[in-house]
Amino acid sequence: MSRAAERRGNETDRRLTALVGLVAVLAAGVGAAAIVAATRHGPASVNDVATAITLIFMVAIAAIVKAPVRIRSSTHAISWTETAIVVGLSVAPVSWVVLCTALGMATAAWLLHLPPIKTAFAVAKNVLVAGGAGAVAAAVAWRSGPTDLGTTLGLLALIYLVAALLDDFLAIPVIALASRTGVSRHFLTNLDLRLTGFGVRFVVAVCTLLILKADPRLLVAVPPLVLSLHLAYSTRVRGRTEQKAWQRLARATDALNVVDLDKVLTTAVTQAAELFSADEVEIELRDGNRTVRGDGAGTVTYDGPGGRATAVDGTVVPAPLEGHDRAVDVGVLRLRFHGPVQLSERESYTLRTFASALCTAVRNAQAYAELARVAEDHAHAASHDALTGLANRRHLLDEGTEQLSARHADGVTALVLIDLNHFKEINDTLGHAAGDQVLVGVAERLREAAQPTDLVARLGGDEFAVLLRNLPAPAVAAHRAEGLLAALHEPFDLDGLRISVEASGGIAAAPASGGMPELLRRADVAMYQAKRAGQRISTYAPTRDTADVGRLTLGGELPRAVADHEFTVNFQPIVDLGTGEITGAEALARWHHPTHGLIDPLRFLEAVERSGLLPAFAEAILDQALIAAKTWREAGFDVPIAVNVSPRSLLDARFPGSVLARLRAHDLPPDRLVLELTETLTLSQLDVVDRVLSRLRDEGVRLALDDFGTGYSSLSLLSRIPVHELKIDRSFVTAMDTSAEAAAVIRSTLDLGRSLDLAVVAEGVESEPQRRQLWELGCVAGQGHLFARPMPAGTLLATLHRGAGGKPGTLAPPLHDAGAVIRLGRRAGGRNRERLPHQPA
Repeated sequence: MSRAAERRGNETDRRLTALVGLVAVLAAGVGAAAIVAATRHGPASVNDVATAITLIFMVAIAAIVKAPVRIRSSTHAISWTETAIVVGLSVAPVSWVVLCTALGMATAAWLLHLPPIKTAFAVAKNVLVAGGAGAVAAAVAWRSGPTDLGTTLGLLALIYLVAALLDDFLAIPVIALASRTGVSRHFLTNLDLRLTGFGVRFVVAVCTLLILKADPRLLVAVPPLVLSLHLAYSTRVRGRTEQKAWQRLARATDALNVVDLDKVLTTAVTQAAELFSADEVEIELRDGNRTVRGDGAGTVTYDGPGGRATAVDGTVVPAPLEGHDRAVDVGVLRLRFHGPVQLSERESYTLRTFASALCTAVRNAQAYAELARVAEDHAHAASHDALTGLANRRHLLDEGTEQLSARHADGVTALVLIDLNHFKEINDTLGHAAGDQVLVGVAERLREAAQPTDLVARLGGDEFAVLLRNLPAPAVAAHRAEGLLAALHEPFDLDGLRISVEASGGIAAAPASGGMPELLRRADVAMYQAKRAGQRISTYAPTRDTADVGRLTLGGELPRAVADHEFTVNFQPIVDLGTGEITGAEALARWHHPTHGLIDPLRFLEAVERSGLLPAFAEAILDQALIAAKTWREAGFDVPIAVNVSPRSLLDARFPGSVLARLRAHDLPPDRLVLELTETLTLSQLDVVDRVLSRLRDEGVRLALDDFGTGYSSLSLLSRIPVHELKIDRSFVTAMDTSAEAAAVIRSTLDLGRSLDLAVVAEGVESEPQRRQLWELGCVAGQGHLFARPMPAGTLLATLHRGAGGKPGTLAPPLHDAGAVIRLGRRAGGRNRERLPHQPA
């Protein structure tokens, strides 16, 4: 038993002693008053002595002849003492009845060998009952000899009611406290039987008084009558008790019909405590060395290994938990009582029945737990790879489908597909056992590198997948993928051999339709694109997906589109974030298809690159961009024009000459042209690209690295390509308020730009809070819908003439008043930068 339970038990004992002491003190006062009153009657006659002895004998017999009821380790009884007291009040003074009641109860307690506290309470309680009933009898002049039978019966009923109520109100709180149960519960338990008993005893009292009035000699018939009634009443009490006991047993065994072992044991200790009125119930299981204990209030006090001592010292009644055939022994059930207890035959049979039911319930729960474990193992095996323990393809598809169905509330979902390069060589050279070790090692590293919300899976062979969930922006997937592949960079140790493993990764964001199979297909397309291009990671692009039939159809129309000048250019301005003034414009190609209308560049640029029409397409776009720049310059707006360059154009040694020739043709300085390069690993691997870009830079053409931070080789590119400008991808700007990763990419890009003296432009600025936050971080320029959407050259020129707030060349109001910032001078190759006065330069 716990210390708390032990403290509760000690507190109960103290309260019980105090309550019995209070009853005894009150009874002592009543007894003293009775002694004083008895001395006023003078010397007792022989008849008085005989009457007193008779009263003492009646009270003693009434206390001895009773119906016993056991509650926990205490046995309580329903006696006839109030009947003897009421009869005594009809033949003797109240003081005599009180004193004779005390002597009779003391005699009965001595004959029954009751302990001192029970003797004290029995004597005190019945003295108070006699005193209370006697006070009512004296108040109504009970012994004045009323002749009317109705009046006699009415007064007798009143006196008997007072005696019965006093008996219950004094006895029930003490019994409830001794058994640690509720007072109301004891008051209501067997209330019908108690009322019947009161009625029977009242009838006996009436008959006795009538006999005394008719002929005292007929009293010899009273004892047999009382004994017969007592036996009948005791039989009924015992029958009712057994009936309720069987009902409680049925409810208790029904409550055990659960399949959870913990619930079976908890239910068993609480039900057994009530069923057997035990102070503590203990269940000890052989399997698992487990012991569960509960106190008499139905509270589990201990659940743990066996061997821990209990604080309940007294009677222990054990019952083995074995089946009807006694072939299986799962443990033992123990009932503990503070005092000496002897179970009746009925209680012993009930205990054996309950123990058998508990044994069955425990075995059923253990069997169910084993079945559940086996089913869980089978379910795990069906959804996980046996070698690595990772999720398998089926589990990935199930989890991905569930995630995509709820993606509207959980951000972006993406998939990274990873394939080990040259893994077959490991199997062929070192054997399949070594290959399995590598796969297990790869799985462990991917699991450690993944986020807790990610799902890492092995699809089969040397192919793995990682489902990225709750991403703030699609571009974050590239950084997560970099971390995953970086985890495989360190060599694996195989029995002393250090084996390097290379891998290719494909990234795809969740599609608008097609579900998980389409997402897996797109990641597979991206992964093979990375392999073909010699890249480590590639992000899925619809323009490079050869499975798109519509794009193939458009590819056949490209020659006509180039010849008919269907490709046009729109321009999106680049703005100084601090002043709102235009600092440049980006040329964006558009295809005005005669049937399909305006076609997005993502759908046709890849087809253009593969078609052989790239030079003609590039010249047409560049010409339109330079014409617009020349027009703006002549109108007083000398702003650089940025044009995107295909990586394939950089493989053409004639490309620099073509660009420079176009600049001369339109009479534009080379530094008015910015060529935006897409971040890709292959660029840094080809010397021809270095020569092309070096010539362009030497001639004064400015270079920018577009979508910086979304690819794999950002830093390696910067070490090879002499760019002037970095452009932060729009996905990071969109997510900067909600994603720590996106904000970190922006800060690190700005720090890198300051360190390398490069201009930084933020794409996708959609709101004033984004503009202000970027500017305060040190970003000078930005473009996005906050300032202007892409528009034709003429429309942009008209917009510049109007200006924001009537100031030409301004597309947004300034963030600060004139003179509120310090403008730092231009460093070599860099742009002017603005700082708030409190910001460090």
